[in-house]
Amino acid sequence: MILATLTLFMSALIAATLLPAQSEAVLAYHLTQHPDQVIVLIAVASIGNILGSVINWVLGRSVLQFQHHRWFPASPAALARAQSVYARYGRFSLLLSWVPIIGDPITVVAGIMREPLGRFILWVSIAKTGRYVFVAGLVSQLA
Repeated sequence: MILATLTLFMSALIAATLLPAQSEAVLAYHLTQHPDQVIVLIAVASIGNILGSVINWVLGRSVLQFQHHRWFPASPAALARAQSVYARYGRFSLLLSWVPIIGDPITVVAGIMREPLGRFILWVSIAKTGRYVFVAGLVSQLA
């Protein structure tokens, strides 16, 4: 079970960063192998994924100092658009932090926009844990 929780934690952490990864399948697999450990597995996946989002938030806090370099990944227009959307919807947009492709950049923009860390963690925790609870429920229905 230690190896299962470690692999789940790492896959969830990596999946929450800007690196391409997927943790739901890892959670589903471990739920089928350890169905009596649902709460532990959801907690481990959630903590890893939330921590990965905090890494994105930290990156966002410091990324603007590099925005005028040629290698910076976002154009000034794209960056302004992302900031505008976050300014409009604020912390509520963090409820979409679980969504593939758009979720990770939202957490970076939250850092850029100086979302307080406590509120950031609260909203991201709701989104990320809710997604894993949903996956666990789906796995239990299909098993």
